[in-house]
Amino acid sequence: MITVVRVADDGELSKLIYKRKWAETEDVIDVKEWSDSKITKLIAADVYFRKGIVNLFFEGSTIPFLADTLPLFELKKLSISKLRFDAAAMIDTLVRYKEKGSYSGQSNNNPETLIKALLDEMGISYEKGDLTELFRKEKATKRTMDFIVPSKSEPQVIIECSFLVTTSSGQGDKAKTEVGINRLLKKYYPNAKFIGFVDGIGWYVRKADLLRMVAAYDDVFTFHKTEILRFRNFLASEIKNA
Repeated sequence: MITVVRVADDGELSKLIYKRKWAETEDVIDVKEWSDSKITKLIAADVYFRKGIVNLFFEGSTIPFLADTLPLFELKKLSISKLRFDAAAMIDTLVRYKEKGSYSGQSNNNPETLIKALLDEMGISYEKGDLTELFRKEKATKRTMDFIVPSKSEPQVIIECSFLVTTSSGQGDKAKTEVGINRLLKKYYPNAKFIGFVDGIGWYVRKADLLRMVAAYDDVFTFHKTEILRFRNFLASEIKNA
């Protein structure tokens, strides 16, 4: 959340958190995550940063930019009712944290839903799982694919989705894995296109991993509206009878 408010160019948000009073001059293209210790020290040392954090938790959910940017689980934290320890707010928090992992993991609650809806809307068939040749000959290195269009046996477009709202060391491993998968696909399915949907603030601060990740794909899309339109046009041109 701190990374989001540091890189955001939104006047209403900046005013709410006194951004001009505490924000460092930094290259937002190469921004790095702040450690917990740095945030703690800044809260203790800088009155404007401290006030900004208070305002963020009291009124952040009313800022349109954050409402459009943050996942609902994160946005719900920015409410004065949470800080008042209202019974209803506390129950909401307990339920959300209890269910967060399983809720986020459900296909109908993550960005894959958008891809699925688009494919269904365009009448394009698809499958999920293991590609036929990789399952037969590369069991040790193959991986389950998010979307295989139109089928596992005769893929034309293979789509992988990676939407991350937090960072982790596993992002480097994921990037290396995708590079390896690209080599296998070029070997067994040279005519198929390997497409990646890569989005989320978690990738924003891991530029080296992001570069390796996008290099593994024939084309890369985000979930921005203009990118979804570009993806639709891509499908229309690539998929026979689309």
